[in-house]
Amino acid sequence: MKQRIITAVAAAAVFLPIVIFGGLPFIVMVYLIASIALYEALKMRKLKLFSVSGIISLLLLWIFMIPEQYQGIFNRLNYEKNELFMLGLLIFLTYTVITKNRFTFEDAAFSILSVLYVGLGFFYFIETREASLTYVFYSLFMIWATDSGAYFIGRAFGKHKLWPEISPNKTTEGFFGGVLSALIIAVLFSVFADMEVSAILLIAATAFLSVFGQIGDLVESAMKRHYNVKDSGNILPGHGGMLDRFDSLLFVWPLIHLFHLL
Repeated sequence: MKQRIITAVAAAAVFLPIVIFGGLPFIVMVYLIASIALYEALKMRKLKLFSVSGIISLLLLWIFMIPEQYQGIFNRLNYEKNELFMLGLLIFLTYTVITKNRFTFEDAAFSILSVLYVGLGFFYFIETREASLTYVFYSLFMIWATDSGAYFIGRAFGKHKLWPEISPNKTTEGFFGGVLSALIIAVLFSVFADMEVSAILLIAATAFLSVFGQIGDLVESAMKRHYNVKDSGNILPGHGGMLDRFDSLLFVWPLIHLFHLL
């Protein structure tokens, strides 16, 4: 626990000021975090980032994450983002032939899905920060409350396993405790922050976001269990890797936009 706290404080001391500052330093930080997360995902399947397929994956991730404010670059190239992504898909499939199936169709599918999995969440992290710093802090505090509530309430009252085949330590009581903790954050933000939606809508949306945040956690747990990996990485002592820290938020940030909270 002591190691987790020290790492969390140190990471927050670097992460939060850059989030608050915004602009290009923030975008560069998000690109770096996303690149590490992609590396961790590929490593689970024993795919190397510094390989032909890994570099293609990384370039696709960077293209996919280009913020809306910089979309003009595609107009100057006379291309759209989806056209470049389609080109990357064709290159991946071509590479399966060039390698004589050493890089398989399944490897290509995993690489592309990993790019989408990581890229979608972090793209909307950038878009959320561009739209509203308040909603960035709302998402962070809401998920931190969900994680903490699920952990402490699960430890204190948990008797029924939530999904033991995927994550044996999570409990149903912890799951609902996490949602309840997130709702407290929603009430606080509706009262003290300048949110762009009504309190009722924010509270209702928060319940869904907390649920989907926990599903995001379970998705990464299922992925790690399938590939027999304990943590996605070890870059954050006591916390694992970047995917371990952002798995819930990768679901939440796109849904904030899908639910039209912004």
